[in-house]
Amino acid sequence: MSDATTVDASERPATGHPAKPLRILALANQKGGVGKTTTAINLGTALAAIGEEVLVIDLDPQGNASTGLGIEKARRRVSTYELMAGEASLAQTVIPTAVPRLSIAPSTMDLLGLEMEMAASQDRAHRLRNALRSMAQSESLKRISYVLIDCPPSLNLLTINALAAADAVLVPLQCEFFALEGLSQLLRTVEQVRGALNPRLSIQGIVLTMFDPRNNLSAQVVADVRSFMGDKVYETMIPRNVRVSEAPSHGKPALLYDLKCAGSQAYLRLASEVIQREGRVPAAA
Repeated sequence: MSDATTVDASERPATGHPAKPLRILALANQKGGVGKTTTAINLGTALAAIGEEVLVIDLDPQGNASTGLGIEKARRRVSTYELMAGEASLAQTVIPTAVPRLSIAPSTMDLLGLEMEMAASQDRAHRLRNALRSMAQSESLKRISYVLIDCPPSLNLLTINALAAADAVLVPLQCEFFALEGLSQLLRTVEQVRGALNPRLSIQGIVLTMFDPRNNLSAQVVADVRSFMGDKVYETMIPRNVRVSEAPSHGKPALLYDLKCAGSQAYLRLASEVIQREGRVPAAA
């Protein structure tokens, strides 16, 4: 990449394009431990670092994206639970992070009970979509160009809400033996959501995570996934990296914890690749 990858996010100018089309990406994989939340945090940070206005929506009751972006539980007075329950607007839920141009709608464990509370509601699959529609009317939110939804590691009603609201799905996929099996299940779910709830939903891309070039299995998984999914798989692969693993315990994205580590540089390349792909899709209606 160019020298721009070494510039600190706080030194970058704002883009000044309030009319930039909004794109909503759901980061989904029903399997846990694949790097989904890590990708949400660091892709969001990387997009912000190259000038995008980004909102992360934490839909996982574990709240790891919120913790990884330094949002202590005491600051989560209004969370995605209140948002999804209809008790708060998106503008009331969103709080800034330490990363310029990156904000978050934080999560709490209250989300665990939401599925039962929503079960009888006719709009239960569209709560998030309806909440996101208010963004254009909010002075604080209308400049946002990317929304990244961090889904829970299951195909539950929260994930269905994310897929129903999203323009596209970004799938983090760990380089391990059962990767394709889990991917097939997710692709079936995407097709079902496209048919029943959200006809515009597409696969934005699949990012291979925790890649270890010393591991023959990793190389075989990469070959299998690329053979199965073709150009839907990003060229950028996220390496297994200690610094990326350490960063959440410090409440920081890897790009702020150690910009020069291999994982941070990979997420910067991924952000550029995401934007390049987005240039080839029509703007959201």
